[in-house]
Amino acid sequence: MAILKFRIYFEEDESVYRDIVIPHTQTFLDLHLMILKSYNFDTKHKATFFRSNDHWQRGREISLEQYEKDYKVPPLIMSETSIGSEIKDPNQRFIYLYDFNKNWSFLVELINVSKEISSNLAYPAIVRTEGIPPSQYGAKGLLGEKFADVEEKYDLSKGTEGFGEEGEADDAGFSDDETVDDEGEVI
Repeated sequence: MAILKFRIYFEEDESVYRDIVIPHTQTFLDLHLMILKSYNFDTKHKATFFRSNDHWQRGREISLEQYEKDYKVPPLIMSETSIGSEIKDPNQRFIYLYDFNKNWSFLVELINVSKEISSNLAYPAIVRTEGIPPSQYGAKGLLGEKFADVEEKYDLSKGTEGFGEEGEADDAGFSDDETVDDEGEVI
């Protein structure tokens, strides 16, 4: 059995990628689910692969299902198509599109073929991750959701009583050019 190793690049930043190993007998549906898992995306949206060449031009479509659109040739269906059946050259490439509204695009490149099956791995498997993945539904703060809860609970976004804005005159009636010494005297 051949084990295929694919590198899946986030199209907008090629320094962000995932390496996935998968037997040639598994389907594009298995690869689709593993790509989503590797980038922390959910499985709620439409998706499709395109067979591609060295110039990343789209070829035959391998789709999650047949969508209501015009096709030059009906697509292959992911769950019915083994990955090995679509490998036409040793550096085979695919373009993977997910969520047609957001248009997430990934470049999938075959980087290795091996006959060695690792008993330590449950295939398909993520064997390498590089870079911080994009957030599927907008910006994720580095502080996480707990900080957002605290901010909302205590309303940290608005000024709080006792804290003035920069440049506001204080109650003592001093102007910006007056200073006070250690004993409270205006100099």
